[in-house]
Amino acid sequence: MSETQRRLTTIFSADVQDYTRLMGLDEEGTLATLKRYREAMSGLIATHGGRVVNTWGDGLIAEFPSVVEAVRAAVDVQTELAGFNSAKPASEQMLFRIGINLGDIIVEGADIYGDGVNIAARLQASAPAGGIVISNTVYDQVRNKVPVGFDFLGPLSVKNVSEAIPSYAIRIGESHQAQAVAQAAPSGAPAAAARPDQRPTASPSRARKLLGIFAIAAAFFALINALTWEGNLWAVWPILVLAFAAAMTIARLQNRVDQQLAGLAIIGLGLIAINLLSWSGTFWAIWPLMAFAAVGAIRWVMRG
Repeated sequence: MSETQRRLTTIFSADVQDYTRLMGLDEEGTLATLKRYREAMSGLIATHGGRVVNTWGDGLIAEFPSVVEAVRAAVDVQTELAGFNSAKPASEQMLFRIGINLGDIIVEGADIYGDGVNIAARLQASAPAGGIVISNTVYDQVRNKVPVGFDFLGPLSVKNVSEAIPSYAIRIGESHQAQAVAQAAPSGAPAAAARPDQRPTASPSRARKLLGIFAIAAAFFALINALTWEGNLWAVWPILVLAFAAAMTIARLQNRVDQQLAGLAIIGLGLIAINLLSWSGTFWAIWPLMAFAAVGAIRWVMRG
């Protein structure tokens, strides 16, 4: 007899949207596509340290020792499968829905059971085609560690679980945002709560544009200063303001670093720059910097 154990793990649940319809169109072709997609999914799960627990019909259950790696695996899966689907007509695309939960499970041999698994399956059922929905337990662990956006979907009711589970849709790209909110939000729930972590992330191209605009404006002020030179390098002040505005904008649009901590760091650097550019023999910036350091330390300890 296999020994029954309990443990905390990350459960990854996936199935195919409209699988019955696809089978009705072409059974053999759909089964061949499902096999190909599952092989790709299993490979990515293994790459991220996960284990496929079971497959049935069009569904798949896996578990991960790392919450972060589970989310990364899900993002990689949806990205790779989107590439597979791009060559197919819309009516023939096989789109998976993925749900991820961090919870306590019962282990019997190679199988897993319990509310943790049921919640992952419910999250998966609420996900849009090609999308990912996670529980609040997952969100709390990955929100500052994975470079994706999040949309709060509100509490999700789960059969035989007394309390509703707060859920989040992962925004892999801008095209997923509207679909995730429209299709996955429970009835009567807010489409997206106003939380700092749910602001759009800054794409590399957008950051480059902001830096390009800053560089052009800075060069413009420097050129005017040089052409009207009277012994005063006044252009440094508007350039400093532009640099501060660009840095704060990029800080608000990213999710890799806590946005409030990033803002404090930028303000601190700005004060140091002002102190040095207006140097009169006193390093007065040390006092606000100490206050910012204290606030940042409290924020770091209390975050999550």
